[in-house]
Amino acid sequence: MSWLRALRETARSGLTVERRRLAPLVAARGALGLALVVGFSLAFFGPAVAASSAFGAFQAAIATFQRSWRPRPTLALASGASLAVSTFLGYLTGAHTVLFLALLVLWTFLSGLAWAAGPTAGIIASSNVAIMLVTVTLPTSVATAAGHAAMIFTGGVVQAALVVLLPVRPWGAQRDALADALAAEADYARRLRHDPVASFDPVPLMTARSAAAVTPRQARRRPAELHGPRRLAERIRPVLASLADPAVGAPAEGPQRDRVRELLAAAGEVLDAAAHAIRHGGPVRLPPAAVAALRTPDTGTILSDRSHRVALRLAALLGDVVETAEPRTETTGPETTGPEATGPEATGPEPSRPAAPRPRPTLLRLLPLVVARMRAEVRPGSAILRHALRVSAVTAAGYLLGLVLPFGHGYWAPMTSVMVMRPDFSQTYSRSVARFGGTLVGVALASAVVQTAHPGTYLSAGLAVLCAFGMYLLMKTGYAVSQVCVAAYVVFLLGMEGSGVTQTVRDRVLLTLLGGLLAMLSYAVYPAWETPRLRGRLADWLTASGRYAAAVAARYADPAGPGSPDVREALLSARAARVAWHDALGRATHEPVRHRGLSHTAAEGAGHAIAEFGRAAMLLEAHLPEPDAPPLPAAADLAEALREATERGAKAVRERRVPAWDDLRETVAAWDTEVADPLLRKAARLLLAALDELSAALAEA
Repeated sequence: MSWLRALRETARSGLTVERRRLAPLVAARGALGLALVVGFSLAFFGPAVAASSAFGAFQAAIATFQRSWRPRPTLALASGASLAVSTFLGYLTGAHTVLFLALLVLWTFLSGLAWAAGPTAGIIASSNVAIMLVTVTLPTSVATAAGHAAMIFTGGVVQAALVVLLPVRPWGAQRDALADALAAEADYARRLRHDPVASFDPVPLMTARSAAAVTPRQARRRPAELHGPRRLAERIRPVLASLADPAVGAPAEGPQRDRVRELLAAAGEVLDAAAHAIRHGGPVRLPPAAVAALRTPDTGTILSDRSHRVALRLAALLGDVVETAEPRTETTGPETTGPEATGPEATGPEPSRPAAPRPRPTLLRLLPLVVARMRAEVRPGSAILRHALRVSAVTAAGYLLGLVLPFGHGYWAPMTSVMVMRPDFSQTYSRSVARFGGTLVGVALASAVVQTAHPGTYLSAGLAVLCAFGMYLLMKTGYAVSQVCVAAYVVFLLGMEGSGVTQTVRDRVLLTLLGGLLAMLSYAVYPAWETPRLRGRLADWLTASGRYAAAVAARYADPAGPGSPDVREALLSARAARVAWHDALGRATHEPVRHRGLSHTAAEGAGHAIAEFGRAAMLLEAHLPEPDAPPLPAAADLAEALREATERGAKAVRERRVPAWDDLRETVAAWDTEVADPLLRKAARLLLAALDELSAALAEA
């Protein structure tokens, strides 16, 4: 993609406004906390302290909006405390340009490395640096600086207290994540009716798994219906795929296929009903037609033995989902209300017992892990390290330029840079354009109000709170829209003591433009392109998928061994590698870089081939033998051949060669002669065919 087209695409992305579900109650709670802090500070300490405390409450509320599974009060307290420390240290060195610049560079570099811990930590750290640039200009002595820092922390405490005292949809994020996973399974079941080999995006399942990790305090309070359905959704997916795939299940046409379509449609409706119940915390209301379809007694006479067993297992798993999704119930109740099969043929798995909750470390215990992740990124070739170096250099340059240029409040330039810069190209450029456009509109509107209405201290505070409410309400609809509210918020907030009207619209806009241009220029001069690393990402996905397939095959060789945990861990690793590949491919799509050996067409074909390889392994997993089943010695050879072949193939991908699968082909040929089960023979051939498709896609590159 050319630079001109890349700039056009990123600009369009940054200015896009999306229609999203708004949360007015949550936004009102954040604005209420801000109003309480500002009002108290104005009444007892004056406009300068009120401005500092307002920034603390404003930032703490933003922290509670981040996509994190931690308790919201914890995020608010962490944001308020870190901002208070940043502000106090910044003021101590603010009188000495060299010392403050050194602190600014260090603080910004650490905030860039904080992205190694995730986007929530990166956003909070970046915001702390940006707000510090404003708040250090407000105090007049060390004592008042300490008071300002205390009030900033108080703003975080107030927001945390409001989250506790005024809960809005408790466990809503976790409910949505689990409901999205079940809804994704339902959509998958419906798509399988028309496309028996339809693909499945595992991101909703991975998100639900991340949401299921809880702190010790959360584990004591988590609703019972959030305990078990996620694991059941994980087990349903391979069952749905096995039932629909004509290679291992019912024929592509005929009475068996019609019956399979009925079962898949019924499964989709049951999963949708469970998702709706979990999302809203209500009872599961099953469609009678879906229950009747799953309980039809003639299923065994229509489907073959293997397909019939899969259908019975699907009905039993759906029954478990319905049982665990009911609110205020335990997952080990003696009665089942779901759509499971009845009678002597209902030989599915036992209802799932609640597993031990996945632990999530507290913030204090998480701190050493975050430090370790940040240290791990201090290495050549790290995109996070490049981002940290870029953002620290740009912030220092913007600060120095702000001092030299004949504008007041020169912190707008470095503040803009640190807020818009991200580790990847597309977000940095799109946010730069969005911030400039939003600032232009917001500053113009707010300055026009200030110049014409001349609001007093308390009216300016009220307008600032109103702008903050708009930002909280609209922040998920688009970055440009939120920046309109943020720019106006800063104007009104600083206008409480008169400093907001001393700078013209032109000066603010020019400094914002300067900060955005510095951010964009830094990425052009010192980039961290994703495009050249695509082959490495693809090789990682191939290796992880090969280990998953090998773990599944090894389970057939030793059904009684500890194969199941290995299969589970290998599957999670393969999913993580797949998500990393797709994320990298999405970022590379908008980069103004030539493909360097892997075109978009080849990348798309290679990704499809590895996805098909994983689907074939999943079909094998759907029919894993019971622990008391006789071992299949040939499966050990297949497992070893799969692992070695995919590792050699990954090495070839990294070295820009087309991988060959001759050794694996010989093993699969021997497998056909040694194994009698047609399902296992077909699955092995599907694995080899997918790898051949991968080689064909890479050969085109």
